[in-house]
Amino acid sequence: MKALVTCKRVLDPYIKARINADGSAVNLDNVKMAMNPFDEIAVEEALRLKEAGSVTEVVAVSIGGPKSEETLRQALAMGADRAILVESDQDIEPLAVAKVLKAVCDEEQPGLVLMGKQAIDGDSNQAGQMLAGMLNWAQGTFISEIKIDGETANVTREIDGGLEKLSLKLPAVVTADLRLNEPRYASLPNIMKAKKKPLDKKPLADMGIDTAKRIEIVGLSEPAERQAGVMVDSVAALVEKLKTEAKVI
Repeated sequence: MKALVTCKRVLDPYIKARINADGSAVNLDNVKMAMNPFDEIAVEEALRLKEAGSVTEVVAVSIGGPKSEETLRQALAMGADRAILVESDQDIEPLAVAKVLKAVCDEEQPGLVLMGKQAIDGDSNQAGQMLAGMLNWAQGTFISEIKIDGETANVTREIDGGLEKLSLKLPAVVTADLRLNEPRYASLPNIMKAKKKPLDKKPLADMGIDTAKRIEIVGLSEPAERQAGVMVDSVAALVEKLKTEAKVI
């Protein structure tokens, strides 16, 4: 079974985001970029499934400009067999992402698609669900565990009330949550080998997909700064402040 796994290039999660002066977008000039952390978890899980014998080939796919090739090379260094870069000079919306991935799935015919539950830049949490709907495949979102049993993927989902276990008939789309695994570090020999692994490029413009913008960003702003805490001398003083100032009791 072939597994297709997504790899989006985003702002490094350990870098503080800076907003443009006009509040229109996050400033990405001269900042460190990295693979979306949830996608990295998805790549790791695909590799573990291959090591367990449930998957025979892992194909990484990304949508973006030339620099997205670096992200795909990271996935190849981790252990993916080959990669596909859908070349686009614009940041497309989740609906368009799902359309592009559907076209790739139609061509590649994977038995399983693994994605991060969301990208940390847009935080939309939509592409995986939309892709499953377009393909008419089973879906398992926010998964913290997956096991392949023949033509079935048994997954554990993280939900508000605890955990939910589902059996998905393959092919299926699953989206990785934080506790699914701990991604591996690519070794230096594997980083060198990744440079020779196949990486196909497909211009988005040649795919005939409608990527028209349907969402308008009205504005971005920094979160409000937290106010400093206040020390109290006794429980009675704390209760009094909660009554008179915070008004929560």
